[in-house]
Amino acid sequence: MTKAEKVQRIQEILEDLYPETPVPLDHSDAFTLLVAVLLSAQTTDKKVNEVTPALFERAPTPQAMAALEVDEIRQLIRQIGLAPTKAKRVRQLAEILVDQHGGRVPADPEALEALPGVGHKTASVVLAQAFGVPSFPVDTHIHRLCWRWGLSDGRNVEQTERDCKRLFPRDRWNKLHLQIIFFGREHCPARAHDPAVCPICAFAGVRKRQAAEARTARIEDAIRLARQGR
Repeated sequence: MTKAEKVQRIQEILEDLYPETPVPLDHSDAFTLLVAVLLSAQTTDKKVNEVTPALFERAPTPQAMAALEVDEIRQLIRQIGLAPTKAKRVRQLAEILVDQHGGRVPADPEALEALPGVGHKTASVVLAQAFGVPSFPVDTHIHRLCWRWGLSDGRNVEQTERDCKRLFPRDRWNKLHLQIIFFGREHCPARAHDPAVCPICAFAGVRKRQAAEARTARIEDAIRLARQGR
């Protein structure tokens, strides 16, 4: 199977499994999506969706968020990781949107990445899902799966993003990145994964990489058992 054939088959399977790709983070507009993505760093989407209703009821706009004290934002998001730092960044971000962007989220990658707490992945998610700008945000699921499937060398997420953009049609990027994330969560986990029964790894998986993962898992299991026996 050529790489082009592999890429085409992967797309067909993902489209069959996930014809609809709802954004996992609850939001109502570009601002609430931006804040939700910022809050999701090192936190599950489920936990973010538990805290944002109260936050967005209190402050649904940049103007309202900028008017809140940092301590109030922190209290509203206290259940998620790194809440004190994220509260400061959300407040700063809202102030900059009001002062420099007329209270609107800019549809520009450089302007987005200049905001506090907003990196390349967060900016890409907002561009893709709020503005429909073709983007390919790469998270840990996409990075891991593209390495497993031989679509990228796993060097870093930047390289994985470049490879995905080169291999997949531009008009599919926004949907595909969500489809791969959903697939990773449901069918292709980081641990306890059997590539032989995985709908994609069964044909696309690179055997040397599968063997390397298996060796790493055995070593990690041995270390964990040794620590438990102390």
